[in-house]
Amino acid sequence: MFSRVIKAILRINPNAEVSIKDDDIDTLRWHNGTTPIAKSDIEAELVNVPTFEEEQTAKENLKASAKAKLIAGEALTEDEANVMIGG
Repeated sequence: MFSRVIKAILRINPNAEVSIKDDDIDTLRWHNGTTPIAKSDIEAELVNVPTFEEEQTAKENLKASAKAKLIAGEALTEDEANVMIGG
C-alpha cells in the first residue's frame, strides 16, 4: 500500500520514482533522475488523496450498492463489480 504522500506525488507525476520513510514528507528521496516536486505542491495535492479510512468507507459503500443492485436485478457499475470480486 502506498503512503498518502506517495499517492499525491504520483497524481502530480505518475512516472516519479521516490521513496519515503514513515509517510514523512521531509524524508523524501528522489530516484533515477526524477525531478523533485516542491513540498508545497505535494501538500496542496494531499487534500485530494483520501485517507485510509475514507478509502475503506468508499469500498464498503460500493459493496452495499452492488449488493442492493444484485438483489434488485440491476446492472452493476464497473467499480461495484470490481469491489465485489476483490478487485
